[in-house]
Amino acid sequence: MGARSSDIAVIIPARNEVNFIGRSVASLRQQSSTHALHIFVVDDNSSDGTAQTLRCAVTDSTHGARVRVISGRPLPPGWSGKLWAVQQGIEQASQLNPEFFLLTDADIEHAPDNIARLAAIANEGGYDLVSFMVKLHCRSLAEKLLIPAFVFFFLLLYPPRWIRDPRRKTAGAAGGCMLIRPEALNRAGGIAAIRHEIIDDCALARAVKRTGGRVWLGLTADTRSLRPYNSFAEIERMIARTAFNQLRHSAWLLLATVLAMLLIFVLPPALLGTGSPLPATIGGIIFLLLSAAYFPMIRFYRLNPLWALTLPLGAVFYVAATVHSAFKYWSGHGGEWKGRAQDGAGQ
Repeated sequence: MGARSSDIAVIIPARNEVNFIGRSVASLRQQSSTHALHIFVVDDNSSDGTAQTLRCAVTDSTHGARVRVISGRPLPPGWSGKLWAVQQGIEQASQLNPEFFLLTDADIEHAPDNIARLAAIANEGGYDLVSFMVKLHCRSLAEKLLIPAFVFFFLLLYPPRWIRDPRRKTAGAAGGCMLIRPEALNRAGGIAAIRHEIIDDCALARAVKRTGGRVWLGLTADTRSLRPYNSFAEIERMIARTAFNQLRHSAWLLLATVLAMLLIFVLPPALLGTGSPLPATIGGIIFLLLSAAYFPMIRFYRLNPLWALTLPLGAVFYVAATVHSAFKYWSGHGGEWKGRAQDGAGQ
């Protein structure tokens, strides 16, 4: 293989994304990066108007990065749908011998400097995989109660400082926006090494770090997810899809997680109603400390500061969604997403 170019190949798996793919591709074609960009969109057997929207994007490729549309092949056994689409995009993009792959979702609207910032972080810090957790849609009541809590709990599980530390095993990434060096991906075994994973971003980060790569994760307020969650049910489905997989399908870890969440986040405010001064005082102090820790995330999403007091409600919701995730797995319906069950018992 020849020397690496300075190009960046963007890989977008798209399955029934007619509402978002046009804006996502347009934002990528307007990047200010000095790298030459090549956009590969894999149409994963969409049944809506995604393919037609992509054809329009290709027709309008006279300005900005070139868009190539790949018709997805049938899903082989042992692969998750998204990762099979990513694999097909990488097969095509590898012919360019790029400096980086950008793996991104079809519902992400990228800030004009997003790719330039990711590349600068990778090159200045010597990182092999860098990712931004994009700003999620947060307008409905359900989103205001649960989306900041989702990001808060994610960062508790995957502290960015630990992820950056090569001495720690903790590795995490945000799949909506990941920049990775091809050689690091190859050392990690390629996409095939994680082909069955449904939490594919963190699995990829673990594989990269395990094989000697350096990983970086951060937040961005400028690159956003376009996908709304207008109801509690929509967010519950999103969590139930992966929560039990995160616990390695262990009933013991499920029990421990439920007890820990209830003790840490729900018991303190509950103690305020006991009528006993000492428990109420202790509970109140802990509740205020938790609210203070949660407040920066509330501010990040530009919500009223009083939303910081709702963290216990979010914790109860996520406990319920995690338990539901376990039952879906045991019934053979785990990992359901866009008509595919990819994490059922016995699969």
